[in-house]
Amino acid sequence: MVSASTEPWSLPRVVVAAPASGHGKTTIATGLLAALRRRGLTVSPHKVGPDYIDPGYHALAAGRAGRNLDPFLVSAERIAGLLRHGASVPTPADVAVVEGVMGLHDGAVGRRDFASTAHVARLIDAPVLLVLDTTAQGRSAAALTLGMAAFDPAVRIGGVILNRVGSSRHETLLRDALAEVGVPVLGAVTRAAEVAAPARHLGLVPVAERAPESLAIVAALAELVEATVDLDAVLTLARSTGPLTAPAWDPVAAVGGPADAGRPRIALAGGPAFTFSYAETTELLTAAGADVVTVDPLRDPALPTGTRAVVIGGGFPEAYAEALAGNAALRAELADFDGPIVAECAGLLYLGRSLDGVPMCGRLDLTARMTGRLTLGYREAVAVTDSPVAVAGEPVRGHEFHRTTTDPGHGDRPAWRWDDTAHGFVAGRVHASYLHTHWAGHPEAARRLVEACR
Repeated sequence: MVSASTEPWSLPRVVVAAPASGHGKTTIATGLLAALRRRGLTVSPHKVGPDYIDPGYHALAAGRAGRNLDPFLVSAERIAGLLRHGASVPTPADVAVVEGVMGLHDGAVGRRDFASTAHVARLIDAPVLLVLDTTAQGRSAAALTLGMAAFDPAVRIGGVILNRVGSSRHETLLRDALAEVGVPVLGAVTRAAEVAAPARHLGLVPVAERAPESLAIVAALAELVEATVDLDAVLTLARSTGPLTAPAWDPVAAVGGPADAGRPRIALAGGPAFTFSYAETTELLTAAGADVVTVDPLRDPALPTGTRAVVIGGGFPEAYAEALAGNAALRAELADFDGPIVAECAGLLYLGRSLDGVPMCGRLDLTARMTGRLTLGYREAVAVTDSPVAVAGEPVRGHEFHRTTTDPGHGDRPAWRWDDTAHGFVAGRVHASYLHTHWAGHPEAARRLVEACR
């Protein structure tokens, strides 16, 4: 157990990575979390990159919030501190499991390996457990592993888990080849044993949308890992790390202490339609002095009593458009709400007049529709208009992830500008856009929102 947030902490930790997307990182990482928890260990789950969905499965497996480690969104300097913070609350963890993103060395476009899994592994000084899809592959798996390790000698590949193994003979061939290059095999999963979760767009369907099925999937993944992975060897690898010397990230210090706003109540949208929210958002708002409560736009007929501001994050509202429309009372209240409203992506669509012809709140004069095109990627934005969370001219980093478009594409008073184009809407006390941001990267947004509640 760590004795203080600033003293070195010998936190066992391991990064689950792969040569590319689709090799089975989420299967193995989620199964590891659940299997280690079954052993009675307190496990801290983390995800490289901006993704909201994998951390939901991680949280279900670990029994505590899944957290993101994204150098692009929050800066490289905060990564070790955020890992330490996440592994410390609500109680210190025995081990941290970090799932990577895309391929091990794939970073932000045009920035080499910045924000890659390899970059994060270096920042937190953690060994890598490489998951390999061995379909139609034999000794070449060893060459691939050797190349992944040699590409960046500062990243230590401590072991391999073979995935989608075809037979016992296939497994023997793979193990012999990897022994030749000195990389231990810590597990082997056959194609027949693989467990899959349903996908939407990219990644998995959010946990909140299919809770009973998600529980069953996590249980199956735990059993899969217990049967196919050497958990003792994984723990030995995780314990081979040095101590974390960076102090834990502190939300109170990040916002400069509580704002002088009389502890306003801020409602955060949740439920199956709005599952995209970073754990640090609530922590920062609370640190800034807010009383954060949850509202489910699918079921709650009104905002919680005393609500002074509303935050509506991302999700898949297109899957729940009819149900959202059916909650006419809450839509009407949001249309007339006179406090600050901050909306990202799904929240933007919900505040518009309609989504695929289905009525929404009508707070913003826009219509939205699904398209066949995925808009995805990091963005370096500049605030165009003063709002409850940003000051004009302020730079902010975020990411987009959507298959919808709005008409118009931005308001007369845009929220952001990037790539020489205006984006989003600032209308009265509403700030809405497609841009997802991680407030640990610009914590002043939380303090500004609390102060705007006065």
